Amino acid sequence: MQWTINGLVREAKVDFRTSLLDLLREQFQLSGTKKGCNQGACGACTVLVDGERINACLALAVQYQGREITTVEGLAEHGKLHPVQAAFVEHDGFQCGYCTPGQLCSAVGMIGELERDLPSAVTVDLAAGQIEWQRDELRERMSGNLCRCGAYNGIADAIAAVLAEELGEEIAR
Repeated sequence: MQWTINGLVREAKVDFRTSLLDLLREQFQLSGTKKGCNQGACGACTVLVDGERINACLALAVQYQGREITTVEGLAEHGKLHPVQAAFVEHDGFQCGYCTPGQLCSAVGMIGELERDLPSAVTVDLAAGQIEWQRDELRERMSGNLCRCGAYNGIADAIAAVLAEELGEEIAR
């Protein structure tokens, strides 16, 4: 079977029951994606597939052949940190670091959702042409990624800084 992971075509023979998480970690030694709960509840295994975030522990690897998979290892380009990675460093968006890869991939995917004006469960006006981004919107969208250390304020500040830069909007507290 064949997958495109972080821009590289990779091949492996795997059991059809193998999760995408196990493929990444065990077959391709991409250990940045973490195995947390292995039930889709913590977000430590979040990766991007065609720019959308998924829990790799719940996904079968065979389902994602021929699609663009991005792990935390693929966020930086040419030795330069992705803007979200740099913001996490600047705003102390991590402590122990275990959840950080999933948080980073989820934040990148979330920013893509915001750029496409996709609503969330707390979006106030679904009929509006453009969603008004507030801190509650950001927190709701990141709620699937848990941090046992409690670095949520730094994570939210980092994402808000990137949103302000990329979308040209300040996120209201």
